[in-house]
Amino acid sequence: MSRTLTARWVFPVGGPPLANGTVTVTDDRISAVLPRGARSADEDLGNVALVPGLVNPHTHLDLSGARGLIPPTGPDHFTDWLKGVIAYRRTRSTDQTQADIRAGLAECLKHGTTLVGDIASEGASWDALAQAPTRAVVYFEKLGLSQERVIACLQQYSSWLRDLPKSHPTCRPAHSPHAPYSTDGGILITAHLFHVPAAIHLAETTAEAALVERREGPFVAFLRQLGIWRDDLGFADWDLIVRSTSAQFFTNPAGYTAPPVLLVHANYLPASLPFGSNHFVCYCPRTHAAFSHPPHPFREFLARGVRVCLGTDGLASNPDLDVLSEARFVRSRYPDFPGAQLLRMVTLSGAEALGWADETGSLEPGKSADLVAVPLPDTDHADPHELLLAEHPGERRTMFRGAWRSSTP
Repeated sequence: MSRTLTARWVFPVGGPPLANGTVTVTDDRISAVLPRGARSADEDLGNVALVPGLVNPHTHLDLSGARGLIPPTGPDHFTDWLKGVIAYRRTRSTDQTQADIRAGLAECLKHGTTLVGDIASEGASWDALAQAPTRAVVYFEKLGLSQERVIACLQQYSSWLRDLPKSHPTCRPAHSPHAPYSTDGGILITAHLFHVPAAIHLAETTAEAALVERREGPFVAFLRQLGIWRDDLGFADWDLIVRSTSAQFFTNPAGYTAPPVLLVHANYLPASLPFGSNHFVCYCPRTHAAFSHPPHPFREFLARGVRVCLGTDGLASNPDLDVLSEARFVRSRYPDFPGAQLLRMVTLSGAEALGWADETGSLEPGKSADLVAVPLPDTDHADPHELLLAEHPGERRTMFRGAWRSSTP
């Protein structure tokens, strides 16, 4: 049950690219990754790059029907866009929402995604993702500023967890206290207590800082219009959220391991905050650009040792769910940024952020045989990453757990 594949370029991610290298797959595992000539190939895939299965750590699959319907605003009018999202969701029936989830999932698979992190209202994407040929982390979205709403949300989350299988080979539960402007501060700063991965939208706009630091700005009017503003509402600020969810915050003689915490967007988050070893920043480049934010501080985060991955966000703000296109967009904006780092940001860094790096995210012996064959242009370059990051048409071929898959769930 072993076969050896070769391609023009093999990108292990954990090591340098291999020209005409080989990847040997035994059953559902990678058993060898070798340079040219070390092993004969059973199949030559031709002018493609063999890369690990792509990882999209931040999606909202339930918004897949909103493509083009809610145009992103300027950064000073973000709450107007939020109103559009809320209005859209209120128009969707349960069946329509499930159809949106399946459509978004099919798009992810078409582009070569083999691991996805989806933030889902009431965990609604679990069934679709658990049955699909992909790995997934389903973040149960937590919303609520009033005590009553928080209690109800926690009860829903507990019920959802109780009804899930105790273990699943490719799908794992997690939670997402949504954002400082939409979730009680106590839920945000105790995200680690559930001992599952967490995702928090953080520092997405400067208006968010005005709310949590000074209780002023557009979010005050936004919350009043929703009928949930109270003068005694408490908001957790960015520094407190980062500190309280950091692995370094804990001292536990039993060796407590803090689960990964994904800080989504972080457009205005200072790189000087006390990030922990369990923190990851998810930068969504094309969504960030669509809202006309100033340059993202991802390079400052990386310089400080904070791991950064790339995500697409949902189709209410992004043209598609192709995370490789996010990397290509960054390459177009920052041509001096290392291509090897960009590839890591859409593979291994995302797998680490979702807690799946022991299984996937790089081409290494012992890991799951998850890989994508990406067509390459008929040109040469001293750095083969430039070939991978060049815009080039062609259908990608995806292997998941050792089997080539179709592009539909």
